[in-house]
Amino acid sequence: MFDLLVVRAVFVVILACSGFFLRPFGLPAPGAAVVAAVIGAFIVLFELRIRQIPLKRLIGAAVGSVVGILGAFLISLVLQQALGQRYDTVPFIQVAVLAFMAYCGLVVGAAKGDMLNLGAFGGVFGGESTAKDSFKILDTSVIIDGRIADLVETGFIDGTLVIPQFVLHELQLVADSSDSMRRNRGRRGLDILQRMQKMPNLSTKIVEEDFPNVREVDMKLVELAKIYKCKVMTNDFNLNKVAQLHGVEVLNINELANALRPVVLPGEVMHVFILKEGKEYNQGVAYLDDGTMVVVDNARKMISKTIDVTVTSVLQTTAGKMIFGRFDDRVHTVHGAPGQERASREHVPATGTGA
Repeated sequence: MFDLLVVRAVFVVILACSGFFLRPFGLPAPGAAVVAAVIGAFIVLFELRIRQIPLKRLIGAAVGSVVGILGAFLISLVLQQALGQRYDTVPFIQVAVLAFMAYCGLVVGAAKGDMLNLGAFGGVFGGESTAKDSFKILDTSVIIDGRIADLVETGFIDGTLVIPQFVLHELQLVADSSDSMRRNRGRRGLDILQRMQKMPNLSTKIVEEDFPNVREVDMKLVELAKIYKCKVMTNDFNLNKVAQLHGVEVLNINELANALRPVVLPGEVMHVFILKEGKEYNQGVAYLDDGTMVVVDNARKMISKTIDVTVTSVLQTTAGKMIFGRFDDRVHTVHGAPGQERASREHVPATGTGA
């Protein structure tokens, strides 16, 4: 980085010295040096801006400009033959046509450059395509959720995390909401982004691409993922389905959390705390540490107690797992009630189903 700063400074100084000695436009030496230095500064700013443009757009813009200039040259020949040597009209029209065609070619070529397949050129342009394959676009919900930061710290997420500008705008709107709940969620999301940006082993990138003709943020994420040919990270069920319909790969944090939950098989004995009454008769409800609901038959009288239950079945839903179990006071232990615990242990079989 320091070497680039030195090169840019030397470039501006060389231009300023050239202006001082060559005196373009008939300017005095000091004025010519200042003009040359300003031109050099503008060139450096243009170089800084163009470094951020994807290679596909640069190639598209270059090809579009060349085609536009060639078209303008042919049109100028036709105008010269048709209008003759009218020096007050033809040169101006030729310059105007040249500027128009070059501008249109530049803009249209840059816009259509994303459609280029650089992988077809082999290893020459394959590097940028390979780098973009490791991009992962974050949506607003997964940022606010916060688990993405913990997941990144474990090292299981590699590549570059992309935060679109329109996602930041939506996050700012949530943080500025008049509703205190939404405002806290938005501020939490901004704190999560700051936390991830400070992680030394994580690369984050904020992209300016937007789609003014698309209103929904979910569809903007899908379109951006198509351009970058990368995956979307979310915990939004609707975005998950929409992206899959459009052929965009999705990394769903909720699905990952469900997959990492411990496997429970029917017949196993679990140690749970009955929190509340269930919907059906004589049922109790407990929750595991990861939030999995456990519905226990014959446990209505065990509310606010820790008991052992036998798993009868496991139901997998889109929201996660539900575990169904049964409590039998003749077999299972009731923790926290010494007399009852001692009595129930007397009924534990020799095979040892108790805790």
